[in-house]
Amino acid sequence: MQTKPSQAAAALLTTGCFLAFFVFGFTDNLKGPTLPAMLAELNFDYGAGGNILFGEYLGFLIATLLTGILADRFGLKSVILLAGLFLGIGVSGYSLSVSAFLLFASMFIVGMGLGALELGPNAIIASLRRERKGLYLNLMAVLHGLGSLLAPLFAGWLLSRGVSWRVVYRWDLALVFLFFVIFLFLRFPKAEETSQIDFRRLRQAAFKGDLPWYYAAICFYVAAEIGMGQWLAAFLQDVRSADVTASSRALSLFFAAIMAGRFIGGFFVKRAGYLRSILFAAIGGIFCLAAGLSLPEVSFLLPLTGFFFSIIFPTVTAAVSDLHTENANTVLGVLFTFAGLGGLLGPWLIGLGSDLLGLQAGFSLNVLFVFILIVSAVILLKRSSNGQTA
Repeated sequence: MQTKPSQAAAALLTTGCFLAFFVFGFTDNLKGPTLPAMLAELNFDYGAGGNILFGEYLGFLIATLLTGILADRFGLKSVILLAGLFLGIGVSGYSLSVSAFLLFASMFIVGMGLGALELGPNAIIASLRRERKGLYLNLMAVLHGLGSLLAPLFAGWLLSRGVSWRVVYRWDLALVFLFFVIFLFLRFPKAEETSQIDFRRLRQAAFKGDLPWYYAAICFYVAAEIGMGQWLAAFLQDVRSADVTASSRALSLFFAAIMAGRFIGGFFVKRAGYLRSILFAAIGGIFCLAAGLSLPEVSFLLPLTGFFFSIIFPTVTAAVSDLHTENANTVLGVLFTFAGLGGLLGPWLIGLGSDLLGLQAGFSLNVLFVFILIVSAVILLKRSSNGQTA
């Protein structure tokens, strides 16, 4: 329970959360454009590069679970400041390291910071904007998309002028420092009571009622989104014979569609209802996927999948936060842990399937991921209409 902040305090906190998600998107997407320069400087192969970047995903997974527990125990401000501290240490270490182990460790710390950022602002917005949380969570996700779009452009601009990849990362420190200082001085609403964690009951609290279906929905959604983001360009080049420029533009369109969809869709989520919005968006996404995979002449539908995908993650977050479960931040942490699990498994399963059956079949696993999401949404809708919710 928290005391209700003033309108001015709520506006400042909301603005801070939007900035935090911009930092999230920007920091997370610097690794792609700087990776070739890092590998070339240190004479690492692609396998070593993949292992280094794996550290970020591992750190993210661990942080989403642990920071949920910390938020329930010590408050959201401590989690967000911890995120800024992790990002500062991780980014600094990454820009200075020369060994694969230290680069992995630095990326692990960056992932811890990003995992804490996934939880903190989402939980704050869900608490502050209870009546319009679906809209605000989608708008906040737009800022993540904007950071994700600007990071490669900024990094590419600096790299094209002969700037070291290390300096590119050091520029990010200014943004992280700004975010940290702002949250250091922001006033959070005082908690009326401290939520105590009973670890013996934690499993029951985090997996009761409908929550496992929400976890399945977000896990397979993220598997599809990250799977699309990592394999779309390769699919278009190797299966559809597109050139590098065309496939890169298609990938950019995918992310731009996600950003645009979140901005537009956020205004309709509350009116349609969270579960119906998730279901309709998933149906639109699977249609674009299936048609684009089956018919080469409508390959343009593949990047447009992002428009339908766009609202699913923030809307699932809004729906779970509406369940009013005990230890709400811990539950959100578990939710984001399953999201991270989907981000790990999706691209890996597509790669494994492509090795065994070819890229056409491997990339088609995205259809299966979205189908499981649809099944989860249908079950949740049915349970909701029957009054079986948690």
